[in-house]
Amino acid sequence: MRDAVSARARAIRPFVVMDVVARAKELEAAGHDVVRMDVGDPDFPTPEVVTRAAEAAMEAGDTGYTQSLGLPDLRDAVARRFASQYGADVDPCDIVVTQGTSPAMLLLFGSLLDPGDEVIMADPCYPAYPNYVNFLGGVPVRVPALAQDGFAMRPEAIRAAITPRTRCIMLNSPGNPTGAVLPAAHLAEVAAIAEERGLWIASDEIYHGLNYGEPDHTILEFTDRAFVLNGFSKLYSMTGWRLGFLVAPREFVRPAEVIQQNFFLCANHFVQVAGTVALAQAGPDVERMRAIYDERRRYLVPALRALGLGIDIEPTGAFYAFADARAWGSDSLALSRRLLEEAFVATAPGVDFGPGGEGFLRFSYATSLDRLMEGVARLDVWARGR
Repeated sequence: MRDAVSARARAIRPFVVMDVVARAKELEAAGHDVVRMDVGDPDFPTPEVVTRAAEAAMEAGDTGYTQSLGLPDLRDAVARRFASQYGADVDPCDIVVTQGTSPAMLLLFGSLLDPGDEVIMADPCYPAYPNYVNFLGGVPVRVPALAQDGFAMRPEAIRAAITPRTRCIMLNSPGNPTGAVLPAAHLAEVAAIAEERGLWIASDEIYHGLNYGEPDHTILEFTDRAFVLNGFSKLYSMTGWRLGFLVAPREFVRPAEVIQQNFFLCANHFVQVAGTVALAQAGPDVERMRAIYDERRRYLVPALRALGLGIDIEPTGAFYAFADARAWGSDSLALSRRLLEEAFVATAPGVDFGPGGEGFLRFSYATSLDRLMEGVARLDVWARGR
């Protein structure tokens, strides 16, 4: 007799950090004070100019369906941002607005992959990448991205992983879980590999704007054989608003639109209006938040090193520090659970991000400096007494 649950559903690995979040909330409900360094959910309120735009849009009746591709005004605004920020020429017709970046990933891989097609991706990486590829019948091919290399896949390793079934190379910069920013020269070299071998690149740029070193570079500066995933969740502190977008080569736009029509219809109308305002008017709020993240980063990285955790190369993007915690234990899941239950500090186990993350812990600094200091103090007490 077959299992009641589909094989497709059973094959999806849990996103373990969300289990950590659930347990942290249980402990908090029981009266414990938990320092939350687990999930990448900004602690800032959404900029007031954005919330007021949403309120005005709802009052104006912007609560129905829009075109499945998204509001023309928002797509125009996104295209202008690519031109002003990167000097990249993006046609608004090649932009699909989505309910967050995760649905954009479904549109991307759903329009690109046939069963058995392979996608090269870094190990460690964001857990959704291999899960989306597997769910759609593709094959994730993990290439080591080592701490000493700044968590960048070596070009020779990418070349070695290419087979006749390779369809796409997945990039993420600034990176989750690592906070690593891929240099322009590296992006150019990967783009050259894709051009040479007739492959596509999928570039997750959701953390663009949260950069504390060299300027951001979109993959579209280096090749047009590329898809870009981005959105409003991280930079504008709009995680719960669920607004993202996909930039796709023209031949994939209509297939992505059809998938959107069937699975999601469209992104929320008033949220799209608010997103358009965010691009135009929320720049000062973004810069204020970015500066505070940087202050937290400059505290947390040396503090973790002082605890005996390894950070070979300083993270310069997003709001994560990915630390080698093998001095405390090689099983990152067990270690993360111990820290939560014994020190009341919530972290993300490195193994959640792939075999290459085992032995590491991801620390999110999307929480206040005072709470980060409290978390480090608790970890220090725990480490001395273990």
